[in-house]
Amino acid sequence: MASAKAEAPRPTSADDNGESEADETPPEPKGPQVFINLNDLQKMKMENLQREVRKLGIQDVTGLKKQDLIFQLLKDRVKQGAVISGEGVMEVLNEGFGFLRSLDYNYLPSTDDIYVSPSQIRRFGLKSGHVVAGQIRPPKENERYFALLKVEKVNGEDPNKLAEVVPFEELTPLYPDKRIFLEVKNDLNLRIIDLVTPIGMGQRCLIVAPPRTGKTVILQKIANAIRANHPDIYVIVLLIDERPEEVTDMERTVDAEVIASTFDEPTSRHVQVTEMVLGKAKRLVEHKVDVVILLDSITRLGRAYNAEQPHSGKILTGGVDASALQRPKRFFGAARNIEEGGSLTIISTALIDTGSRMDEVIFEEFKG
Repeated sequence: MASAKAEAPRPTSADDNGESEADETPPEPKGPQVFINLNDLQKMKMENLQREVRKLGIQDVTGLKKQDLIFQLLKDRVKQGAVISGEGVMEVLNEGFGFLRSLDYNYLPSTDDIYVSPSQIRRFGLKSGHVVAGQIRPPKENERYFALLKVEKVNGEDPNKLAEVVPFEELTPLYPDKRIFLEVKNDLNLRIIDLVTPIGMGQRCLIVAPPRTGKTVILQKIANAIRANHPDIYVIVLLIDERPEEVTDMERTVDAEVIASTFDEPTSRHVQVTEMVLGKAKRLVEHKVDVVILLDSITRLGRAYNAEQPHSGKILTGGVDASALQRPKRFFGAARNIEEGGSLTIISTALIDTGSRMDEVIFEEFKG
């Protein structure tokens, strides 16, 4: 859950994590090889990790965080000749290097992120949002992060095929021509949506209602209906500024990828998580995948961007900066049907009748 994570310090240059170049040769195996996946360790419960670390002779594990336990465990396994692999969603920073963020931490920075060097990013043309898998190594002396040794897969394919992929911005958008069927047995709500407001692949949809009227429940039903009727569609549920218990409920109710930044997180994290989800969706569409993002809610996302936007000096009604909604509108506008294959559909909730003039302004901007 997002509230349990602390942001890891970021290096300011590639030298802060050494030079993990793309052509760095993995160590030669000595004897039978043991393969360990970092993502499997990240999914383990704390008590299981503590038990494994105690087997190494480290008894005082009470104050250690999950990332520290994983680090101790991997350091010992590497000494025994184990080969470590990992996977994550790429985030390229302004300095030229990047990190593979973990779904288990809602794509937020953590101490066991995987460092990717600038040369690897340039060689394969990696962008924010790519799902990268490969062999990694633990930090060397004076380093703080795991480092990627070898890129094996990008979005499940050979990384050398990335040169053939057309960038999202250069794909041809079309009107939706394929329908998403939501009707499932014994659910009148979804039946009514199918009859009154049918949804096509590539559409932008708003679920508009006052607070406490069941918008989140509708999103849950829509997510499960899409997974049941269209198993080939990749569904992402993005929760912004929600309560932690609602995130847990969504994760247990919905058979989809759930990404959240809870209300106790700073607005900068709301923005970062949103940009990561949008980047991942774009990279999937580039590979001709149909993607649906269910956002709760566009109103809270607008508030976050308004708080993070440098003030231009032009303030609209309700305290909204004149340029603050440009980026959330770009997020919402990314939904489209693609002529070359694939689509991005965005279904979002929007709050009204909250008593806030800012919320009214945000809704007016998005309703078209």
